[in-house]
Amino acid sequence: MAKAKLREHTVGKAQIHYKWDKANRPAVMVEPGDVVHFETEEVTSGQIKKGDPAAKLTQLDFNKLYPLGGPVFVKGAVPGDVLEVEILDLRPGAWGWTGMIPGLGLLAADFPDPYIRYFDLGDRATAELRHDIHIPVVPFCGTMGVATDADGPVDVLPPTKGAGNIDTRHLTAGSKLFLPVFVEGALFSAGDCHGAQGDGEVCVTGIECPMTFSLRFSVIKAGHMRPWSYQFITPAAPLQPKSDAAGYHCVTALGPDLMENAQNAVRDTIGWVTKEKQLSREDAYILCSLAGDLRVSQIVDQPNWGVSFYMPLSVFS
Repeated sequence: MAKAKLREHTVGKAQIHYKWDKANRPAVMVEPGDVVHFETEEVTSGQIKKGDPAAKLTQLDFNKLYPLGGPVFVKGAVPGDVLEVEILDLRPGAWGWTGMIPGLGLLAADFPDPYIRYFDLGDRATAELRHDIHIPVVPFCGTMGVATDADGPVDVLPPTKGAGNIDTRHLTAGSKLFLPVFVEGALFSAGDCHGAQGDGEVCVTGIECPMTFSLRFSVIKAGHMRPWSYQFITPAAPLQPKSDAAGYHCVTALGPDLMENAQNAVRDTIGWVTKEKQLSREDAYILCSLAGDLRVSQIVDQPNWGVSFYMPLSVFS
């Protein structure tokens, strides 16, 4: 029997939208099994250019954030189905940036001023924060999701019941993402791509960068996934071998408030990095966002919970 021909489509930089909306016109219509090649700009849609001063972060047009490629209309997908998205390839652009935007981030009150750092990417295996601090480049799409059945435009910044701005760093090439379908065709979109990010994205940015990426779409009929949830399968390999290579420095904060615990775990990690590695507080915060992982250690021993921050020692050479 002849092998079915691979059907491929392209969603270019101009085929974008900035809000979730079931009324958005599809950029492409595909059959299950088709592959779509995307090209997207970094999260500010070109408002930040390499070398801009940090003050530019206070002048952003928030209506031009999150340029999402799509939407992709997948034929046969109807409400109650599950959309399967296979991540085939992710290629960062030549550069990226990480910054602190006033009012945003886990420690917004601690860092009220704008701050920005730029990184060379391309085919590099690591991004250099300092000559002796290198962050593994592990690209992924920060935002992947489907339109919901809600009326009118919906902001991208917070996740929705159709996923969206989930910032899940293990959605790398070889992974499969599963999303509930709320409207005909699913209307999938993606963007907000990162060259690197730790779990938590604590300063509110990863390495924000342009990206080209390829996805394959399938439909699981009557999958009946819970709204406000998503699932994924990772490749059969260690999740973070580069980070595990030298062990971790960990800080755990205890108390009755998970958010306060998370903040204190990151604060104390910043304190350790600045003392032991002589980084500025700003660069230590950025390093936490790009390389460290924030995890709930225990949530069953009420009334006090534990939140830990893991800093991989492999980033320090």
